Amino acid sequence: MTKHGKKYNAKAETVDRDTYYAPRDALALVKQNAQANFDETVEVHLRTALDPRQADQQIRGVVNLPAGTGKQVRILVFAEGDAERIAREAGADYVGSDELIAKIQNENWVDFDVAIAVPQVMSKVGRLGRILGTRGLMPNPKAGTIVQPDDLPRVIRETRQGRVEYRLDRTGNVHVPIGKASFSVDQLMENLSALMDAITRAKPASLRGTYIRRITVTSTMGPGVRVDVGQAMGPRS
Repeated sequence: MTKHGKKYNAKAETVDRDTYYAPRDALALVKQNAQANFDETVEVHLRTALDPRQADQQIRGVVNLPAGTGKQVRILVFAEGDAERIAREAGADYVGSDELIAKIQNENWVDFDVAIAVPQVMSKVGRLGRILGTRGLMPNPKAGTIVQPDDLPRVIRETRQGRVEYRLDRTGNVHVPIGKASFSVDQLMENLSALMDAITRAKPASLRGTYIRRITVTSTMGPGVRVDVGQAMGPRS
């Protein structure tokens, strides 16, 4: 069992472990307990009824958070020729092909948050699977990170503004950041609502019965706060 310090335990005492809070109340409590000397990230953790071993029960996609993420995102684009020019003009932090691939392979360099690629270079980028895949950085069409050159400006812009990926992990959970503790409750509610709408639409047709078993919101250093699933999946409050 994990041991926590006095500060964490004091914050944990403000949370009733037997209560499933209304979404707005849960987020307000998370903000109240985010007392670190940096701007903590607010995260949503979903416990699903999905079986990650079943191919027809996978969920993965992207959602644009209306209030943004509060994070400075470093974007890498694998592209050549005209696509490289488009990516540079759109403001990507790192753009290229062979030289970036070599740097990642030889130096294990991964100082970026999102990797985007055009289809024309994926045969080369595929060699980076063992490095990028384990870090969740491998471009993937389901994550909206393999795009045609003309679509690069939109994807780069949305990524800067608050585009985040959600995906089912090997334990049947989904973990997504929805902003910073410095955000207002209204901003966090906007982002939570956008995420839950996307998760609801992503429900596999093969699943019968319960979809989301538990929702917990937390900050980087704070205790988890359980959210009423019905309220989070339905009308926002």
